[in-house]
Amino acid sequence: MTPNRGSLKTGQGERGGIAGPLIAWYDAHHRDLPWRVAPAALAAGTRPDPYRVWLSEIMLQQTTVEAVKPYFRAFTGRWPDVSALAAADTEDVMKAWAGLGYYSRARNLKKCAELVASLAGSRFPDSEEGLRALPGVGAYTAAAIAAVAFDRPAPVVDGNVERVMSRLFVIEAPNPRLKEEVRALLADGLVPAERPGDFAQAMMDLGATICTPKRPRCMLCPLREDCGALADGDPERLPIKAKKADKPVRRGAAFVAMRADGAILMRKRPESGLLGGMTEVPTTAWTSRQDGDVTVSSAPFPAGWRAAGTVVHVFTHFELRLDIFRADIGMAAAPAGHFWSARADVGGEALPTVMKKAIEAAAPGLLRPGG
Repeated sequence: MTPNRGSLKTGQGERGGIAGPLIAWYDAHHRDLPWRVAPAALAAGTRPDPYRVWLSEIMLQQTTVEAVKPYFRAFTGRWPDVSALAAADTEDVMKAWAGLGYYSRARNLKKCAELVASLAGSRFPDSEEGLRALPGVGAYTAAAIAAVAFDRPAPVVDGNVERVMSRLFVIEAPNPRLKEEVRALLADGLVPAERPGDFAQAMMDLGATICTPKRPRCMLCPLREDCGALADGDPERLPIKAKKADKPVRRGAAFVAMRADGAILMRKRPESGLLGGMTEVPTTAWTSRQDGDVTVSSAPFPAGWRAAGTVVHVFTHFELRLDIFRADIGMAAAPAGHFWSARADVGGEALPTVMKKAIEAAAPGLLRPGG
């Protein structure tokens, strides 16, 4: 179904519009987020810090708000502005990012900070076009920063906004067409000239707290009188999801070598590619072949390797199954390209989640405080 572009107008229209009631709801019910300037503070003259807005948006890509909060606080406590982050050691940034996933974001984060710090006044560009030129900043992120940090009337479209708009306008197209139609609707006059940043955040908050995927709380929604899906009696039907293909499975082995003093043998992954620049225990290649058992033949050196179970980790495009092996050895030197991480330092290494799973399988409790 093609959305009825003439049925709703920003501010005042045939059916009362959405900006006014939506922003009034946001003023009363907005989420308290560590990177956000609340409406009352904004009205009193406090301006959003583009650095904090940018940092939060990069962290929030494909990651939940609750997962991001502690990382955001840690980053801003350690690197309070873009110049501080630009001057940081890349390895320290990767270690601080470990666990957030999608590690290309961390590499681009550092590159972006360095670029912005080199600009006049270390200021972020204040337009969508200028922001799009920054490393790691795509269409959505540029629109979000432009709207929230600089109050530009940009069409901000994340998953929450897609859900709200698909139900409001009964848009039955799955992605990527849904995203395109939602962006076109917002750009066609729905984003208000006044308080566009709060409008964008209100749409996201509405999707996160009221217009949820399951059991939406429609009777609390400020837009319920205008909602086509509610009028049809089945809001949960939308948005339409495209059928997902099954993820292919890859296999491999990881080798957790523990020295007599508790140190773990590790190495750094290549800077480019999946998990680029992160730290790992030695592994085999990850192959899609399923015609044989993984063995210890590819271990970094001969030792008394013993099986320690299998861990499963799901990446964006495939599922990985790693057979874990452990060996306890004496005070041996590290093979070329490897290093020993002291027991007390293991938890602070730039370990992606899959490697934390591997170590936990081989040495339960080692990564916990005091482990």
